[in-house]
Amino acid sequence: MKASVLVTRQIPQPAIDLLKKNIDEVDVFQENRDLTADEMLAKIKKQNAALTMLTDTIDSYLLENAENLKIIANYAVGYNNIDLETATKKGIFVTNTPGVLTDATADMAWALLLAVSRRIPESDNFIRQKRFNGWSPMLFLGGDLQEKTLGIIGAGRIGTAMAQRSVGFGMKVMYYSPHVNQKLEKELSAKKVSLETLLKKSDYVSIHVPLTPYTKHLIGKKELDLMKSTAYLINTSRGSVIHEAELVKALEEKKISGAGLDVFEREPVIHSGLFQLNNVVMTPHTGSATVETRTKMALMAAENILTALKGKTPPNLVNTELRKK
Repeated sequence: MKASVLVTRQIPQPAIDLLKKNIDEVDVFQENRDLTADEMLAKIKKQNAALTMLTDTIDSYLLENAENLKIIANYAVGYNNIDLETATKKGIFVTNTPGVLTDATADMAWALLLAVSRRIPESDNFIRQKRFNGWSPMLFLGGDLQEKTLGIIGAGRIGTAMAQRSVGFGMKVMYYSPHVNQKLEKELSAKKVSLETLLKKSDYVSIHVPLTPYTKHLIGKKELDLMKSTAYLINTSRGSVIHEAELVKALEEKKISGAGLDVFEREPVIHSGLFQLNNVVMTPHTGSATVETRTKMALMAAENILTALKGKTPPNLVNTELRKK
């Protein structure tokens, strides 16, 4: 196919191979960093397609200067890094990678929940410092799970998968969502509640909402103050959903027991206060980081591009008003 594609970072090779097999020119940025705004503009303005990362800012200026761009295939479920309004106005398809990273991200949320509540990083560090002198009845006491309440903020695919995994731990589930989740209510007897009720009654709160103007700082001082002092907060969605400075204060003052964070408000910058706290476990935005999942995401993005360049509607279209009839 006579076309050109920009891939803004190195991604799993099967997707690169698929693109190169079908497209004449595939430009893969080889450095392990984000393109600067100037670099992105210089590369993308003549391209027919771009496979972008969630860390790439695709703003109105860039889109207005992308003369031949037909599709932006975002290598993520979220697409808050793209000016969707301008893309739609210019008739540029925007796609994402839903579904394939559901299980991996739900697994990571559980890994963080268990790690912070059972104080696993603290315990590991304690042993590595050769401070373990034998069993002690009060050593690294953490939080139990049996009969505790798991609160899900955002009961979409990942939130649902997170809740379903609670069955093995014998937990109760409540959720906050714009819509009733019939699956959770039928399978787990989960209850749809207000955000205030969820925060007040949950022992574990796990966030699974997209970043929108409404969800930015959804969890701030007021919301943290509502939580139990014995509760834990888990975030694998987007960092800006939590007011990070207020979370640091809540953790420092032991207003909540702990937090597990895979995402941060100003990535890659992280609030300095978090580094001083033992009651927070942090991972570097690796919720979907399994070989299988990242490969599926890359192939999905590549397929979206190939479909769009053939003049058809890509399967994972976000700006659905551009759907071809």
